[in-house]
Amino acid sequence: MKVATESRLAPAHAAEIVREYGPFPGAAKIAGVTHDGHNVWAATPEALLAIDPASGETRRRIAQACDAGTAFDGKYLYQIAEARISKIDAATGAVVATIPAPGQGKDSGLAWAEGSLWVGQYRDRKIHQIDPETGKILRTIETNRFVTGVTWVDGELWHGTWEGDESEIRRIDPQDGTVLERLQMPPGTGVSGLESDGAGLFYAGGGESGKLRAIRRPTSRSKS
Repeated sequence: MKVATESRLAPAHAAEIVREYGPFPGAAKIAGVTHDGHNVWAATPEALLAIDPASGETRRRIAQACDAGTAFDGKYLYQIAEARISKIDAATGAVVATIPAPGQGKDSGLAWAEGSLWVGQYRDRKIHQIDPETGKILRTIETNRFVTGVTWVDGELWHGTWEGDESEIRRIDPQDGTVLERLQMPPGTGVSGLESDGAGLFYAGGGESGKLRAIRRPTSRSKS
């Protein structure tokens, strides 16, 4: 599989930050982020927080070790912790199953799409599609930047990058990793977890800033 090179990058546009939330009490940083149709879930070191996107208030807290990405399949939350992915009943907060994470503790973003989990590999610059029941890797997409958060929306694959003081949200071709679109974050503003609300916004974790940001998803663009 070919890897995207700098010569194949789409032009960058400034990311439009619509709103910032946090920091949240007791949450030193934000790792994974997901959306359940009503709440934005943010993974903090000791708990998953369900946050009201209108008010920024924390509606619910599930005590759970959270190291990296978070996903939601319509009923269950999935959370990376160390070298495993926990499947959590969103109604009760109970862990109902675990599978091995493909990066064995070096995993980053997590998303749910097409009946599979999609797992970012930060320093490996890869995104794996895995079987949610077994953890088996089904396919691998390579990119040319560190991968943080991962999300699918309207058939498009987006991922966050964060290297030094430079961070972007990128849309890539899921077949060959070609970078189709780039949203450039302000200097010093990083993207850890990433999720779409299924409409016009991305929600991005801000790592050790402890903040969560709503970012406008472009709606008028050429489909490369």
